[in-house]
Amino acid sequence: MGPSPSKTGESPTRRYSIDPEEEILFGKSKPRAPRKVEAFDKLVVLGQGSFAKVILVRKKDTGKLYAMKILKKKDIAKAKEIEHTFAERMILAESRHPFLVNLEFAFQDRDNLYMILEFANGGEMFFHLKQDGYFNEKRASFYAAEIVLALDYLHSKGIIYRDLKPENILLDRDGHIKLTDFGLSKYNFKESKGAKTFCGTPEYMCPEMLKGGSYGKAADWWALGTVLFEMITGLPPFYSDNQQVMFSRILSAPLKFPPYMSRAAKSLLFGLLTRDPKKRLGARSVDEIKKHKFFSHVDWKEFKKRSVRVPFVPKLKSDDDISYFDPIFTQKTAIESFEEKKMRKKRELAPTSYHATSGDPFVGFSYGGSPGSMPRIMEESIPHDVEERRRRMEEESSSPPPE
Repeated sequence: MGPSPSKTGESPTRRYSIDPEEEILFGKSKPRAPRKVEAFDKLVVLGQGSFAKVILVRKKDTGKLYAMKILKKKDIAKAKEIEHTFAERMILAESRHPFLVNLEFAFQDRDNLYMILEFANGGEMFFHLKQDGYFNEKRASFYAAEIVLALDYLHSKGIIYRDLKPENILLDRDGHIKLTDFGLSKYNFKESKGAKTFCGTPEYMCPEMLKGGSYGKAADWWALGTVLFEMITGLPPFYSDNQQVMFSRILSAPLKFPPYMSRAAKSLLFGLLTRDPKKRLGARSVDEIKKHKFFSHVDWKEFKKRSVRVPFVPKLKSDDDISYFDPIFTQKTAIESFEEKKMRKKRELAPTSYHATSGDPFVGFSYGGSPGSMPRIMEESIPHDVEERRRRMEEESSSPPPE
């Protein structure tokens, strides 16, 4: 079933009636664009989630390395995540910032969607935290400053990120951060209207979302406070193995700091982790965060130019070095077996279950026009049942609360 008609009365097929194999490169067409997965050599699995697998690939004609994100259409449609998938592609295509991962191409076949992203071979921040335990405040403040600039840019474009966490913060080969995975981001956001979708990763959810009310850009500043606390201490501030206990702590537990944390860090975290979103640091202006004494050493203009010395540079032996990625993924094979390839060829010849003439919800994903002419996706065309999502997340917690 395709997306609902827009408020202008356009039909779904007219709205997305663009060549489904057209590539996207920075929002512009390019000669000899890759239209099929065969244009790339699959090298190794970098990561895997509920809806997507990310594979390191090499483009055959140029030899350049990319991260290929593969999403199964069937799973996306079943989970009613089509709108979020389109929003992610559009956000990546329309955005260009030094601390956001770049989208190079996008295309699709009968079963899958493909996004070809720049390869940030410094790995996830989560990997480094797991290796080091925690970061000193100098290193944490460097990453936090770059995250502030990235979030401020997204907010200026009418986007709430909604999934800031160490797993979605990559390091490039020079040691700078790159935010990735915009599958839960709210596109075309208006602060006056607010957002209501219950989504994200439990540890980093803001109190106003857990209460079931509307929320705004301040939700991202709460997540920044949670990530900064985790960088300095090794754990999120309200963490518990039991999800219900953790939600309760996020809503009401006092914020406790370790004795080694500086007064400036405590002050910033207290401001970012204020439960009232109207009083939260950054709610009125990002300058509230930029001017805080924790960032007194930061020259924001120089940071944006990436001209500041980084506290950690990944030690890479080659361009395809994957030593900063979790072996649980990199040990998996990324190459199709002969039988898998034969089955895929058969599927390509068979009629697709998402044919455009029957209201294909994925037509237009592989858009190749300019950013200004991209179709705008109305998030309200697929209703989000907040209570149902909350119930499902609560059921995932199987361990009993501590006595």
